[in-house]
Amino acid sequence: MLRSLLLATAMTFTTPALADPVHDATQAALPQLMEFYRDFHANPELSTHEVKTAAKLAEEARKAGYKVTEKVGGTGVVAVLENGPGPVLLIRADMDGLPVTEATGLPFASKVRTTNDDGIESGVMHACGHDTHMASWIGTLRNLAAMKAKWHGTVVMIAQPAEERGLGARAMLDDGLFTRFPKPQFALAFHDSAGAPAGQIGVTAGYALANVDSVDITVKGVGGHGAYPQTTKDPIVLAARIVGALQTLVSREVDPQEAAVVTVGMIKGGSTHNIIGSDVTMLLTVRSFKPEVRKLLLDGIARIARGEAIAAGVPDDRMPEIKVRDNFTPATFNTQPITDRMKALWTARFGKDRVVETKAVMGGEDFSRYWLADNSIQSLIFWVGGVPADKWAASDNGKKPLPSLHSAYWAPDAEAVVGTATEAMTAAALDILKK
Repeated sequence: MLRSLLLATAMTFTTPALADPVHDATQAALPQLMEFYRDFHANPELSTHEVKTAAKLAEEARKAGYKVTEKVGGTGVVAVLENGPGPVLLIRADMDGLPVTEATGLPFASKVRTTNDDGIESGVMHACGHDTHMASWIGTLRNLAAMKAKWHGTVVMIAQPAEERGLGARAMLDDGLFTRFPKPQFALAFHDSAGAPAGQIGVTAGYALANVDSVDITVKGVGGHGAYPQTTKDPIVLAARIVGALQTLVSREVDPQEAAVVTVGMIKGGSTHNIIGSDVTMLLTVRSFKPEVRKLLLDGIARIARGEAIAAGVPDDRMPEIKVRDNFTPATFNTQPITDRMKALWTARFGKDRVVETKAVMGGEDFSRYWLADNSIQSLIFWVGGVPADKWAASDNGKKPLPSLHSAYWAPDAEAVVGTATEAMTAAALDILKK
């Protein structure tokens, strides 16, 4: 019943509770915003390589009257519009695509292929919806420039690189985002959702997205002939033991009421049938919300890897090597009172059926770093549903599962996402900066 109701509301995403200038301006701009979306979608660039994308966004901000600075934190763009004394609001969109070969069949599907920083060739696709984020960013900055009579203060629009690798926010901060430019009291962003009907807004209070750590384990053994295993210390068997033992971190060491994930995403070792190799490489993703849970997991991984190696009789000079990569993405926290304030604002605008409370997810988002850099900032990232109505109905009937974000098949109802997000973000900015 609930999903049927959501489907009905998704099909009417362009109708606000009451027509007003924000809605009308957004709808009038939507055809051109969709042209931007299709261009971004067809021409994605990987993390830290968003050169052409950044140039397009910078150009549009300049045309709208913003003071624009490029190459902040690499390829980042900062566009500032001052409108007298008042609050400073930061609005962020991310720019990078993913090394995914597109399979959506869209007429403007990406055909881009490139070689990434690790030397691996692949297709490139906006499989996480950053193309909708950028189109909405343009729509929002244009709306605010045209509506200066309705607000006061300063808007800082940032186009951020390398969100997918957890590098971009930190790079922009390290390059003086909060010292070279007006420092915000408020920060807003949105993300399209592959788990909600098109045009629905989801708001999560408190923790919204997880800590994300990438951990490399090099399991060391003593190699030899596969026919004489007694002369070896088999790293593949040891790696298998470690995988099993790691699951006890979540099941037996983390409080069942806390969220935690330890996933072994890759194991690589050995060379042929009859040789026991010397090393096995394991790549893990580790996710949590609270700092103390994160520490428990990381410390536990190191303890278990070493403990299993000792139990297997591995020599002291062949203990496993544990590397926690430095592209850590900290958990995203939506603060109060802005979270409840914006939820109430959007509910009044779009109706209670289109604005819902959503659960925290174990995905990561480096938008968190702006709040962590200064906890006095009121910060909120919200969701905008992107699942097309027909696909939502099919999933509701159990006929076809939905593709997730990062899938080669993810194709949101971009018009619903861009239209809803632009209107919601503009309305939020006008409320925060109202005279």
